[in-house]
Amino acid sequence: MEPRILELRREIDRINRELLALLSERARIASEIGRIQTELGLGHYDPEREEEMLAYLTAENPGPFPDGTVKKLFKEIFKATLALEEQEDKRKFLFSRETRPEDTRVRVRDAVFGGGAPLLIAGPCAIESEEQMDATAAFLAERGVKVLRGGAFKPRTSPYAFQGLGVEGLKIGRAAADRYGMAFVTEVMDTRDVEVVSEYADILQVGARNMQNFALLREVGAARRPVLLKRGLSATVEEWFYAAEYVLSQGNDQVILVERGIRTYEKWTRNTLDLSGAVLAKQLTHLPVVVDVTHAAGRIDLLAPLARAALAAGVDAVHVEVHPNPKVAMSDNNQQMDFAQFDAFLSQVRDLLEPAAAKRG
Repeated sequence: MEPRILELRREIDRINRELLALLSERARIASEIGRIQTELGLGHYDPEREEEMLAYLTAENPGPFPDGTVKKLFKEIFKATLALEEQEDKRKFLFSRETRPEDTRVRVRDAVFGGGAPLLIAGPCAIESEEQMDATAAFLAERGVKVLRGGAFKPRTSPYAFQGLGVEGLKIGRAAADRYGMAFVTEVMDTRDVEVVSEYADILQVGARNMQNFALLREVGAARRPVLLKRGLSATVEEWFYAAEYVLSQGNDQVILVERGIRTYEKWTRNTLDLSGAVLAKQLTHLPVVVDVTHAAGRIDLLAPLARAALAAGVDAVHVEVHPNPKVAMSDNNQQMDFAQFDAFLSQVRDLLEPAAAKRG
């Protein structure tokens, strides 16, 4: 090869190394700025600062690159630096395994989420009467279910649909759970209701529609009750984790993540179960993970296969809805199992609910 070309290439190599060293030094300084911004609760991206830098860079551009090319090159540097700062933040997130490698265990009365043996959460969609809740709790407790669910405040698509019994429903649910030695979980929808729901419930559920109600997340975090956090209908896994961070940031580490299906173009099921999201949550977070097969499927015939898949994937609990007589239920008739259907369901998943030690004999 022409000696002059080799000489020039060596010069290019020298400049490349100098550029790399300067880029690394720039990234180090920018990361320190990002750390301070995080400590102060400030955002990392500052559009005014970016415009200021681009303005003096193009003003001082000696060529031969046109100003547009210079802007494009430096915008890529800015973007890479911002991504580095955000990655540093992620390592400090309270939900992350990088922050807390060991699994979090959430103990609620006799139930332990993340304790090794998977749990079942079961009960009706809505609390309708004392008789309904007593019959359901008695039936489920006899079959070893430790966590009773039931909605006292119901988020309904139509404002004219049954909205729940409110505080009276809380009293009914609490009494039924106490009578049969179960933990009671129910949804809280409004910051104004957190105090009264906490008075009766062992676990505060934040529903899918409220996953990004940040004021509510902070309020339930401050309530110091375990929180069952459902993934939003159209939320990414990252958004789900960030919602958990809102609760955790209030000093409440008792957060249980719930994958309940996401909205897709599919019409034959109520939602689409994102089992990969649940598995990812187990890998990337230390929090217990639950799969709600009832809201994912919206149909009885899919509950056992989906539950088996979730349990085989290593989730900490499965959530289902059970009603003494779903045909007359005041909400979600088609997706709630009656007692006979729950027994059939349980027979199909029981082997996966046993502790690993028991399976080894």
